[in-house]
Amino acid sequence: MSGLDELIGATYGPFRVEVVRDRVVAFVEATGADPVQSTLVPPMFANTVLFSAAPAFLQDPSVVPFTRSLLHSEQLFRWARPLLVGETLEVTGTVEASRARGALNLVTFSLEATSDRGLWLSGSSVFVMSTEAAARAEDAGEPDEELGPPSDPDGDALALPAAGDPLGRLRCGASRSDLMRYAAVSADRNPIHLEHDAARSAGLGGVVVHGLLMAAWMGRLATRYGTLKAMHLRFRSPLRPAVPAVVTGTMVATTGDTADLDLALAADDQRRVTARVSVTP
Repeated sequence: MSGLDELIGATYGPFRVEVVRDRVVAFVEATGADPVQSTLVPPMFANTVLFSAAPAFLQDPSVVPFTRSLLHSEQLFRWARPLLVGETLEVTGTVEASRARGALNLVTFSLEATSDRGLWLSGSSVFVMSTEAAARAEDAGEPDEELGPPSDPDGDALALPAAGDPLGRLRCGASRSDLMRYAAVSADRNPIHLEHDAARSAGLGGVVVHGLLMAAWMGRLATRYGTLKAMHLRFRSPLRPAVPAVVTGTMVATTGDTADLDLALAADDQRRVTARVSVTP
């Protein structure tokens, strides 16, 4: 048992998120996607919605002692419908479960976002937390602020290949300046993405790319095959700024009007994030 068990069932919110065009445009630009051309909001705007609620949990005085070591290990998003510019969302987070594994605590935090048009987004995050600091990695230094790898623009819609066949590829990566821009628009201001000393204190070699920024890059490839319905991500190892990465994938199967895709974001021949994604072609 840990002090986090007492929070099971605790609710944070509702928090209001105004889905205004300027904010959507800034988010799209920060994730490297093509400019917004319609009133439809990109589904990966879910990242900003999550971080309208998650900080209230992570900054809860009874939770802060457990954030000395903090990892976002899994993320599930489910989209019920398209989101339109001009909607106002009410976002609520709930602590669904907590279990201890030695010094580590695995906490499941659920999310729901609705407007007067009904449910838009639901999902859950798994955070791995501890009162003990992580062992320090070797100091890797910091690349120049503007140094970033080559990235691919969005492309045209693609036809789904046969089951077992590969999908397209998307080159991606971020500079340290890109991380600052993404933090500003997403509200994900965890200092391990912004401050070298904070990242070192968390056991990292230096600042690392936001997990959900990597998820947004994966979403960019997936949406070339259809409308996102669900995405279940596992964050396996961090990606450093200025390091080139690539998103690849495989067609799994089609059931009814849903196609399942397996995606991976890799760098230096190591998978950093994997995802099972469902789309409607």
